[in-house]
Amino acid sequence: MSLFCVLICIPVIFSGCSSPDKGDTSDRLQIVATTGMITDLVSTIGGDRVSVVGLMGPGVDPHYYKATQGDLGHLSNADLIVYNGLFLEGKMEDIFIKMSRNKTVVAVSHVIDESSLRRPPEFKGHFDPHIWFDVGLWRQTISAVQTALSEAAPAHADSFQVRAQRYDRQLVDLNAWVSEKVASIPPERRVLVTAHDAFGYFGQAYGLEVLGLQGISTVAEYGVNDVRRLVDLISDRKIPAIFVESSVPERSINAVREGCLARGHEVMIGGTLYSDAMGEAGSGADTYIGMVRTNVTTIVEALR
Repeated sequence: MSLFCVLICIPVIFSGCSSPDKGDTSDRLQIVATTGMITDLVSTIGGDRVSVVGLMGPGVDPHYYKATQGDLGHLSNADLIVYNGLFLEGKMEDIFIKMSRNKTVVAVSHVIDESSLRRPPEFKGHFDPHIWFDVGLWRQTISAVQTALSEAAPAHADSFQVRAQRYDRQLVDLNAWVSEKVASIPPERRVLVTAHDAFGYFGQAYGLEVLGLQGISTVAEYGVNDVRRLVDLISDRKIPAIFVESSVPERSINAVREGCLARGHEVMIGGTLYSDAMGEAGSGADTYIGMVRTNVTTIVEALR
């Protein structure tokens, strides 16, 4: 190699070593979130100031979720941990409580007044954790995330505030849209039958009767009597459609449909609803707003 070539190559080599890595996230807040809805919430408000790891992907049931070794590593290295609370994440809450002794751990539900929470009798004194189904209620969690991010990175507090305010306006519009769409369903058809009773806040907020084969948590088993009860109700009231859920096995709701057919009532599967988890990337339900819009469109088209 000529001396001229060496002299030319040396600065190229060194400039390549010193160039910044555009994918470098070392200056961002390292955050771990549990469900897809919370991952989306934190990412939306944090923007490019945060790097978020979501533990529970599409189709994952948070009631049953158990932390892996990889999860524990992410949790240990996180600057901030954000979860739902109200026992949605089951036994993982024990891990969060222990970690809160050494780092900031935030349950987004803590900002919601207890008077706004559902406490169904079958849940034995606990609150219904599925707060994201009421868009107006979910709006309140924006402040929990904005505050946590601002305290963790005060230099970027203004940026977090701007993004939080923008997202809040989007959820105001979404809430109005949901109300308008559900109101287009004839009143006698506003009955939502799903695999488990995750949609209680949705029914309460938008005026639907909600019936689930299982209780609020999918950990609760259903039996023959539960199926028979739901079959009788659907058949007697001629409910036109029932729904499966993306994070719950279809066999439960299929058993109800077969029971209705045996009684001479042909009820259709109205579609798949996203309940405890969002959809795959590109599904249209891979953001919170997209998930809500997809669910509402599916419900309205099946019941109207």
